[in-house]
Amino acid sequence: GLRMVRVPTTTLAQNDAGIGVKNGINAQGQKNFIGTFAPPFAVLNDSHFLTTLDFDQWIGGVSEAFKVALIKDAEFFDYLINHARSFRSRNLNAMETLVYRCAALHLAHIGTSGDPFEFGSARPLDFGHWAAHQLETLTGYEIGHGQAVAVGICLDACIAMKLGLLRSEELDRILDGFVAAGLPVWDERLARQTGGRLDILGGLEAFREHLGGQLTITLPDGIGRKKEVHHIAPEAVEESVERLEQYHRQMSRRQNV
Repeated sequence: GLRMVRVPTTTLAQNDAGIGVKNGINAQGQKNFIGTFAPPFAVLNDSHFLTTLDFDQWIGGVSEAFKVALIKDAEFFDYLINHARSFRSRNLNAMETLVYRCAALHLAHIGTSGDPFEFGSARPLDFGHWAAHQLETLTGYEIGHGQAVAVGICLDACIAMKLGLLRSEELDRILDGFVAAGLPVWDERLARQTGGRLDILGGLEAFREHLGGQLTITLPDGIGRKKEVHHIAPEAVEESVERLEQYHRQMSRRQNV
């Protein structure tokens, strides 16, 4: 019967995790293996906490803003692209706007989607997370959640283009925006293989189990819209990993010139 009030202190907590109803911890080698649902009575966001963060914690939550903008709000996506370098340079005013708009989109989905406690198999707010959770597991949580989500979103965006849901110029805007903001688009463990099979593919089955039934992956259908798919061929993932690695190499060469 106690009322829970949250006071989140990181970018990711203020614009995403602290707003939702899920409370989870990692266990048994799996992400969020143990947890519960408990809506907070109130969430108090003080942007001055963000000034105390190191860069990884400061920028990590920006990936969650890209996530919700890509599937729900094209105008917000434009804001993120136009202010990407401001986030990288730790502009607090720009980040305050990001946190507010991202939190509002998350709260609107939780309050109006009809499935706040996730009894269904569709999880739009987990866009990009099947690969992100697998990366976190593969790295022993060495990679931060926000950074893993950034890589996961970029991989899913490549898959969306492969499936004809995104145009190549839209994919380039997404990847360039992540780089401009200081977020990773690639992790070498995406290409790691065991027995000739990409280790990251294990994330699809783990995600299906997480959903409790049918696999449902949310992908962007253009900018600001979404589409649910129930199957992603391993070949589509493999080709998307190759495309993302190629983009990463090209950007690395440009930065070293």
